[in-house]
Amino acid sequence: MYKNQLDHQLQKGLPHALLLYGDNDYYIDHYIDHYIDRLDAREDMLLLYYDEWNFAQAKAYLSQSSLFGGVNILIIRHDKKIPKKELDSLIKYANMKPDNYIVFGFDGEAKDAKSMQSSFSEKNGAIWVRFFESNIRDGVDILQKKAHNIGLDIDHYALQHLILMLNNNLSLCSNELDKLAILGTKITSKDIDKLVYSTAPLAIDQFLSTLFEKKPIAEMIGTLLDLGEDEASLMRSTQRFVNEIFLFNAYIKLYGTPDSKEILGYKLPKQIEDKKAQLAMRIRPASLLNITEFLLNRELEMKKSNSIGREALLYSTFIEMQRYL
Repeated sequence: MYKNQLDHQLQKGLPHALLLYGDNDYYIDHYIDHYIDRLDAREDMLLLYYDEWNFAQAKAYLSQSSLFGGVNILIIRHDKKIPKKELDSLIKYANMKPDNYIVFGFDGEAKDAKSMQSSFSEKNGAIWVRFFESNIRDGVDILQKKAHNIGLDIDHYALQHLILMLNNNLSLCSNELDKLAILGTKITSKDIDKLVYSTAPLAIDQFLSTLFEKKPIAEMIGTLLDLGEDEASLMRSTQRFVNEIFLFNAYIKLYGTPDSKEILGYKLPKQIEDKKAQLAMRIRPASLLNITEFLLNRELEMKKSNSIGREALLYSTFIEMQRYL
């Protein structure tokens, strides 16, 4: 099921068990809050987040009657899948009483989420929903509603600028709107430049991973340029990334498993370390050397070009790079 189908379902009533997952943390948080507010359950709910997860506690909670005659709503947020036997048991308890509900916001891999979908089938009185990253237009609409609700005076262009600066992360954008609202004044793009910290470095790493996975990258290049990155900085970042992938490749062949602290001199977050290791093992060292030579030659061409020519060369560089991968 997708977002528009969920919205239609919620107009008819709240399913007793709901699995939320995908590439949009904002929507996951939004629909969890929707359940809590609609059921007026902030005093009665049980939150089990990540390492707090405890099946016995969750089962006991759904088995009991609400202390104050309200609802029992179990909110789970986890990045690891829950065994099917446990999920099926909890969903059964959720459907045994009209005031029992489960909302599971899953932050892990899509393949793990898909393995749990059978538990959240309609025949079990449950549904699952997968979200995708919002486009810029939808993101602006969402944030405009948020700004209106909190009384923040901010125009369409400033919201679009905020989304670009924060790499289309609506959760971060929403948090920044709450902070900006404290000022009590109209917010412009210049205010955002002064007051909001850009996530451009994270966006570059995401772009380079996408590039090496041979996925479409033209739109992401435009976004990075809009964020203020220039051709030279993107070329330097790409050369650094290629060098790191080469080092990961060599280290893994020598020692079997990656260790970013040994490879780079500092520890990367586990998810980023794993991603670089995966890329390193998919690409032959000879290809990495060819890419390095290609980037050096292209860098010299860019230095001799005017601004319009440099941007065109940048796009063609990344498109041609994917042929080496």
